[in-house]
Amino acid sequence: MAYPLVTLAAAVFALCADGPRTTCVVDGDTFWLDGQKVRIADINAPETHPAGCPAEQSLGERATRRLVALLNAGPFELAIEGRVSDRYGRALRVVRRGGRSLGGQLVAEGLAEPWKGRRSEWCTILAAAPRTR
Repeated sequence: MAYPLVTLAAAVFALCADGPRTTCVVDGDTFWLDGQKVRIADINAPETHPAGCPAEQSLGERATRRLVALLNAGPFELAIEGRVSDRYGRALRVVRRGGRSLGGQLVAEGLAEPWKGRRSEWCTILAAAPRTR
Protein backbone atom coordinates (compact mmCIF):
# COMPACT_ATOMS: atom_id res chain seq x y z
CA MET A 1 0.00 0.00 0.00
CA ALA A 2 1.47 3.40 -0.94
CA TYR A 3 0.98 6.57 1.07
CA PRO A 4 1.60 9.59 -1.19
CA LEU A 5 -0.11 11.96 1.25
CA VAL A 6 -2.38 10.53 3.86
CA THR A 7 -3.63 11.61 7.26
CA LEU A 8 -3.81 8.85 9.82
CA ALA A 9 -5.98 8.91 12.88
CA ALA A 10 -6.14 5.43 14.37
CA ALA A 11 -2.68 3.83 14.16
CA VAL A 12 -1.23 2.60 17.45
CA PHE A 13 2.53 2.06 17.52
CA ALA A 14 4.75 -0.04 19.77
CA LEU A 15 8.36 -1.14 19.46
CA CYS A 16 8.81 -3.78 16.77
CA ALA A 17 9.32 -7.32 17.98
CA ASP A 18 10.70 -10.34 16.16
CA GLY A 19 8.43 -11.85 13.56
CA PRO A 20 5.98 -10.26 11.14
CA ARG A 21 5.69 -6.50 11.42
CA THR A 22 2.54 -4.53 10.71
CA THR A 23 2.48 -1.25 12.65
CA CYS A 24 5.50 -0.63 14.90
CA VAL A 25 8.68 1.41 15.31
CA VAL A 26 12.04 -0.11 14.31
CA ASP A 27 14.30 2.76 15.37
CA GLY A 28 14.39 6.55 15.50
CA ASP A 29 13.86 7.02 11.77
CA THR A 30 12.11 3.86 10.57
CA PHE A 31 8.68 2.40 11.28
CA TRP A 32 6.14 0.00 9.83
CA LEU A 33 2.62 1.14 9.00
CA ASP A 34 -0.01 -1.36 7.87
CA GLY A 35 2.74 -3.70 6.67
CA GLN A 36 4.75 -1.07 4.77
CA LYS A 37 8.22 -0.09 5.97
CA VAL A 38 8.62 3.70 6.13
CA ARG A 39 11.91 5.61 6.44
CA ILE A 40 11.51 9.19 7.71
CA ALA A 41 13.01 11.10 4.80
CA ASP A 42 14.13 14.33 6.45
CA ILE A 43 16.29 12.94 9.28
CA ASN A 44 18.97 10.47 10.26
CA ALA A 45 18.73 8.92 13.73
CA PRO A 46 21.39 6.86 15.52
CA GLU A 47 21.46 3.15 14.71
CA THR A 48 20.34 0.51 17.16
CA HIS A 49 20.59 -2.68 15.03
CA PRO A 50 23.58 -2.68 15.49
CA ALA A 51 24.97 0.52 16.92
CA GLY A 52 28.61 1.34 16.44
CA CYS A 53 29.26 2.16 20.11
CA PRO A 54 27.42 2.34 23.45
CA ALA A 55 26.74 6.08 23.11
CA GLU A 56 25.06 5.56 19.73
CA GLN A 57 23.02 2.67 21.15
CA SER A 58 21.83 4.81 24.06
CA LEU A 59 20.86 7.79 21.91
CA GLY A 60 19.28 5.49 19.32
CA GLU A 61 17.12 3.86 21.98
CA ARG A 62 16.01 7.29 23.23
CA ALA A 63 15.17 8.36 19.65
CA THR A 64 13.22 5.14 19.11
CA ARG A 65 11.13 5.57 22.26
CA ARG A 66 10.48 9.22 21.39
CA LEU A 67 9.34 8.31 17.88
CA VAL A 68 6.85 5.83 19.37
CA ALA A 69 5.47 8.63 21.56
CA LEU A 70 5.31 11.14 18.69
CA LEU A 71 3.53 8.76 16.33
CA ASN A 72 1.02 7.83 19.06
CA ALA A 73 0.31 11.47 19.97
CA GLY A 74 -2.36 11.92 17.31
CA PRO A 75 -3.10 12.04 13.59
CA PHE A 76 -0.19 12.72 11.27
CA GLU A 77 0.47 13.05 7.56
CA LEU A 78 2.93 11.19 5.37
CA ALA A 79 4.25 13.19 2.43
CA ILE A 80 6.58 12.38 -0.44
CA GLU A 81 9.27 15.01 -0.88
CA GLY A 82 11.81 13.79 -3.43
CA ARG A 83 12.37 10.08 -3.93
CA VAL A 84 9.50 7.67 -3.34
CA SER A 85 11.68 4.86 -1.95
CA ASP A 86 15.27 4.12 -0.98
CA ARG A 87 17.62 1.39 -2.17
CA TYR A 88 16.24 -0.95 0.52
CA GLY A 89 12.67 -0.57 -0.75
CA ARG A 90 11.51 1.50 2.22
CA ALA A 91 8.94 4.19 1.49
CA LEU A 92 10.56 7.60 2.02
CA ARG A 93 8.14 9.97 3.74
CA VAL A 94 8.18 13.19 5.72
CA VAL A 95 5.94 12.77 8.76
CA ARG A 96 4.01 15.87 9.82
CA ARG A 97 1.47 16.86 12.39
CA GLY A 98 -0.12 20.26 12.12
CA GLY A 99 2.30 21.21 9.35
CA ARG A 100 5.33 20.49 11.56
CA SER A 101 7.84 17.71 10.78
CA LEU A 102 8.07 15.07 13.49
CA GLY A 103 11.59 14.40 12.23
CA GLY A 104 12.37 18.07 12.78
CA GLN A 105 11.11 17.69 16.32
CA LEU A 106 13.52 14.79 16.90
CA VAL A 107 16.33 16.99 15.54
CA ALA A 108 15.31 19.88 17.82
CA GLU A 109 15.38 17.49 20.80
CA GLY A 110 18.90 16.30 19.92
CA LEU A 111 17.75 12.78 19.03
CA ALA A 112 18.45 12.94 15.27
CA GLU A 113 20.12 15.11 12.66
CA PRO A 114 18.77 16.56 9.42
CA TRP A 115 19.20 14.16 6.49
CA LYS A 116 22.39 15.01 4.56
CA GLY A 117 22.13 12.40 1.82
CA ARG A 118 24.03 9.75 3.78
CA ARG A 119 24.36 8.36 7.28
CA SER A 120 26.74 10.03 9.68
CA GLU A 121 29.27 8.42 12.00
CA TRP A 122 27.33 8.81 15.23
CA CYS A 123 30.12 7.47 17.43
CA THR A 124 32.49 10.16 16.16
CA ILE A 125 29.85 12.88 16.55
CA LEU A 126 28.94 11.78 20.08
CA ALA A 127 32.57 11.41 21.19
CA ALA A 128 33.25 15.01 20.11
CA ALA A 129 30.06 16.46 21.61
CA PRO A 130 29.89 18.08 25.05
CA ARG A 131 28.34 15.75 27.62
CA THR A 132 24.89 17.37 27.62
CA ARG A 133 22.88 14.43 26.27
